[in-house]
Amino acid sequence: MPLLDDDALADSAVVANNAMNRGRQLAGVDSYERELGFNPVDVLTALLRVTGAPDTVAWLDLCCGSGRALVQAAARLRAEGATERVLVEGVDLVDAFDPAPDVPWLRLTAAPVLSWVPRRRYDLITSIHGLHYVGDKLGLLSRAAGWLTPGGRLVADLDLAEVRLEGGLPAGRRLAADLREAGFSYEARRRRIGRHDRGDVALPYEYLGADDRAGPNYTGQDAVHSYYRRRPA
Repeated sequence: MPLLDDDALADSAVVANNAMNRGRQLAGVDSYERELGFNPVDVLTALLRVTGAPDTVAWLDLCCGSGRALVQAAARLRAEGATERVLVEGVDLVDAFDPAPDVPWLRLTAAPVLSWVPRRRYDLITSIHGLHYVGDKLGLLSRAAGWLTPGGRLVADLDLAEVRLEGGLPAGRRLAADLREAGFSYEARRRRIGRHDRGDVALPYEYLGADDRAGPNYTGQDAVHSYYRRRPA
C-alpha cells in the first residue's frame, strides 16, 4: 500500500475535515468540558491559586479547529482578571479561526502540528479528536510530553486501531504497554491517552507513513491510519 508523507497528508481532504472539532464550545453540550471531563479554564485558575505557582500558566490545544473554545476561554479569563498570568494557545493546520481579540494571553497559529515548534512549556496540553488526522501520532505524543511543565498534564483522544504495524495489523496491546512504560496512561474504553508530568520520551517505533483511505473510525468520521515499524528492544 502506498503511504503518504506529511506534505501529501496535509493536502488530504480527510485531514482538512471541517466536521470534527471545528465549532466545539468551551462548555455546554458539544464542548471541551464535556469531552475532557473538566474545564481547562478551571485548571488554569486553580494553578494560579497555588502557592509558588509560576508567573504564567499556559494551556496548549493541538488541532484546535476554529479555536472557538480558546477564544471563549480567553474571554472568561479576562472577566476573572487573570489575564496577566495566563496564556491560551491553539495550533491547527487550517487557518479558519473564529474572530479573536488581539491580546497577549491568546495565541492562535495555523501550522502543521508535527513541524510546529513551541516557545515555552505548558501546564496543560489537550487534543480533542485531533490525533485521528495526524500522520505520526506517536511522534507528536513523544514531543508533546517534552512540552509539559514539571507536573503538567496532557489529555488527548487516541484510537489504537489507527496505529498500524507495517504488515497492516493494529499495534494494539503491545503499543498500550509501550505507552504505559513511557509514562503515559491509556483508557481503552474511552480511547483516551494521558500524562501527568514532563518527560523525554523515545517510543520504540519508526514512522513509515499514513493512509487517509482508512474510512470512518468510532466517531463516524473518516480518519487516518498511521504505520510504524517496531524497533527491537
